[in-house]
Formats: sequence, C-alpha cells, structure tokens
Amino acid sequence: MADSGNKGLTRIVKASQYSWQGIRAAYAHEEAFRQEAWLCIVLIPCGLYLGETGVEKALLVASVLLIPIVEILNSAIEAVVDRFGSELHELSGRAKDMGSAAVALSIALMVIVWFLVLYG
Repeated sequence: MADSGNKGLTRIVKASQYSWQGIRAAYAHEEAFRQEAWLCIVLIPCGLYLGETGVEKALLVASVLLIPIVEILNSAIEAVVDRFGSELHELSGRAKDMGSAAVALSIALMVIVWFLVLYG
C-alpha cells in the first residue's frame, strides 16, 4: 500500500473522513445496513437501560454493534466480487455466501447474548 504522506493528526483526520464516507456509502446503498442502523438506534439505548452491570451493558451494546460492522465487511466483499466480474464463479459465490453467513452468525450471537443477559 502506498504511503499517503499523512502523519499524526492529519492522518487521523483523513482516516476518520474515509470511515465516515464508508458508513454513508453503506447507508446509501445497502438496505440491510439501513435496517441494522435503525436496530442499533432502538436496541443500544435498551441495552444501556436493561443491563444491570457495566459488563451486561457492554455485552448488550457490543452484540448489537457487531451486526452493522459485519454487514459493512460483507458489503465490501460483495462490492469487490462484483467489481471483479459479473460472470458466475464458484469462488465468487462462496465469498458472498461466507459474508452472508458471517452476518447471520452475528445476528445469532446478538440474540443469544440478549437472551442470556436478560433471562439467564
């Protein structure tokens, strides 16, 4: 990877701008990310309210935040695969399926964490 020449605070500011661009792109182009963003808006305050200890609150909030994180990675994989070529290929399908599986597992993790913290 080429060195951008940015150092210190400039590098941090530029990296933050790129990160924000990525979040905006995900929200603009990915319906699943929009749904998960709204889920975060609802569930994060609920997690902070329902968790009795700091650890419980952290588990509830982190398990929710993990979903859009994994969704962004899945969308990035899909974008690269689609950019590479539109023809059907076993490896392209496998990459997309694995990204989708990662999202499904992050959702399952959230459900398990919330169940165990609230009812366990």
